[in-house]
Amino acid sequence: MARTLRVLAWTMGIACVAIGFYHVLLGNRAIPGAEDAGPTIDSFGRFMGAIFAGYGAAWLWEVRQTPVPARAVRWLTAVFLLGGLGRVLSIAAAGWPHGFQVVLMVIELALPPVYFALASADERAFRRG
Repeated sequence: MARTLRVLAWTMGIACVAIGFYHVLLGNRAIPGAEDAGPTIDSFGRFMGAIFAGYGAAWLWEVRQTPVPARAVRWLTAVFLLGGLGRVLSIAAAGWPHGFQVVLMVIELALPPVYFALASADERAFRRG
């Protein structure tokens, strides 16, 4: 379980940093269906990309701790879940987005229970020695 947590946390961190920089570098072109959204959305997307890269860096910071702190995993997971719930709210308020965004929402809603279940796995393994 501890190894699974570490692999998933490394994967999350690397993916979020890469996705964040992708958005910073490409702006609107990084968002399916928003290529012509204009400078306001481009600015917002690049800003949020930087924030997302920082979020990924937080995952990379916590997975490098020994043991991986369960509290940090839970907080970072809660933020991820909040993003997925934000997408659900967006569907209710504005309608269905591009299909790729729906796939991302499914991931954002499906992964948190896994992370919550594994959050303290490394701390437990560390205590056992």
